[in-house]
Amino acid sequence: MSSAPVRFRDPRSTKYDFLDSMLVRCPRCERIAHVVQQPCQEPNPALFAPRHLVCRSCGLSRTCAGRSFSLRYGSADLARDPYFHVPLWLQTRTRHGGLWAYNLAHLDLISRFVAADLRERAPWYETGRKMTLVARLPAWMKSAKNRDEVLRAVDRLRATVIAPG
Repeated sequence: MSSAPVRFRDPRSTKYDFLDSMLVRCPRCERIAHVVQQPCQEPNPALFAPRHLVCRSCGLSRTCAGRSFSLRYGSADLARDPYFHVPLWLQTRTRHGGLWAYNLAHLDLISRFVAADLRERAPWYETGRKMTLVARLPAWMKSAKNRDEVLRAVDRLRATVIAPG
């Protein structure tokens, strides 16, 4: 008797939902650093709130006013954070393309989507976001034949946070 398929329901997250805390490569010591959103008095501070880059290894501390940011699409270069433009910590190359995530929650969402046998999107008649983060993943990442390779890459990325090199 076979077990029930692993089910994934799209939470309708976009990449903007993961910008409040990002793991990046420190520009000074090349170790893991954090970019976090600072408290802000504005009514909707999500994208334009000030950001703070902190490295616990070397003590680097930088602040960005948060008035602008830039998201780059389809670049063959390293994925970078949109505020300080330093490379993301959670990124790797596979034979099909690059896999990157802003933080562990973002990586977990990708992992749960890829590992699922049954992937459900919101019904067409519901209002709300249609082009969510998982809807925008590349076709090679959604393909069942690449599932094992993508999940191994996710595990490698997760291991770098637990035991940074």
